[in-house]
Amino acid sequence: MRTTSLRAPRALTVAAATALPLLLGAPVASAAGVDVAADGSAVTATTDSCPHGGTAALLRSGQADFAGGSRAALGSGGATWRDVAPGTYQVVVACSDGTTLGPVPVTVRAVPAGSATPRPSGAVRGGLGGTVREAGTPALVAGGALIAAAVGAVWYLRRRAVRPNP
Repeated sequence: MRTTSLRAPRALTVAAATALPLLLGAPVASAAGVDVAADGSAVTATTDSCPHGGTAALLRSGQADFAGGSRAALGSGGATWRDVAPGTYQVVVACSDGTTLGPVPVTVRAVPAGSATPRPSGAVRGGLGGTVREAGTPALVAGGALIAAAVGAVWYLRRRAVRPNP
């Protein structure tokens, strides 16, 4: 019986999981079992520490009372607040079993006027890709690295699989 090592695929998976938050660029804060991300004017808090649900509160800087914050129920382990004004906030989670998680600080930055994502209009551009703008250098480098990693992984796995029997 032959045993195979999964080190290369596992290493590629870990590298991709590590690089994903860096490529997405959304600021993420994490503490006490709660992950908080601010994307534009939306704040999202996720946790696996409340298996039976609970409530999350978004507290403005200086607020100390859970009831005084903007509360949201934890649906599927997460809560989202939309149209949050720029400023510094704290997220506190109260699980239904009485456990309290946080506070986790988060900063919502103002979105400059005119930088909102434009809504598409007209027909879809067909052809080769149909992109509206060209990809920048970081996107091309990231794509090239992913292709090189995929080719290397296929080469490595094929080389290990094609060994002559003695």
